[in-house]
Amino acid sequence: MQVMRLTKPTLFTNIPVTCEERDLPGNLFNQLMKDDPSTVKGAEALMLGEMLTLPQNFGNIFLGETFSSYISVHNDSNQVVKDILVKADLQTSSQRLNLSASTAAVAELKPDCCIDDVIHHEVKEIGTHILVCAVSYTTQTGEKMYFRKFFKFQVLKPLDVKTKFYNAEVNVSYLYLGLFWFTVYYFILGSLIKFKDLLNDHIYLLMSLCNVN
Repeated sequence: MQVMRLTKPTLFTNIPVTCEERDLPGNLFNQLMKDDPSTVKGAEALMLGEMLTLPQNFGNIFLGETFSSYISVHNDSNQVVKDILVKADLQTSSQRLNLSASTAAVAELKPDCCIDDVIHHEVKEIGTHILVCAVSYTTQTGEKMYFRKFFKFQVLKPLDVKTKFYNAEVNVSYLYLGLFWFTVYYFILGSLIKFKDLLNDHIYLLMSLCNVN
């Protein structure tokens, strides 16, 4: 069973190793970089290449983000197995959620064949999350088999909102609204902030579109 988080791929980076022709390796390093398929032709000394890299782990997941994962169960044996049931649960600090798209068992799985599934979940809690993937099946002899794998990841809080009220004069108050960004990633803020004055029944709107880092 293989589990991979579905995220955008990143550009493959390499570490260029070069030297001058009068050095002991001569032109060896430069030629190796030119022959490397991951480098950009004509700009081999740059770290960025033309290839994309799939995520090797779950990475950082932030509150409010949709967690998507690809699950693949492959039959590596030379026998046909029956009644294959793949189940995916997400365990949080407060609940356990079933993310499986289907609860019906597959009748049989031939050798070198696989069962694929894609799960989605909008993350609504911060803290430790554990993705539990379980597989049960029946062998040709009628023996029931079962195994599972655990994948732990952290859900982080991307930003926080803090407010303060200042009373400057009589019947005059100022509201301070602060957005604190906790990650090292860029984001685009394009939201509408709405609040209501309960005393005067006035509605105030604040719309801002800006890049924040």
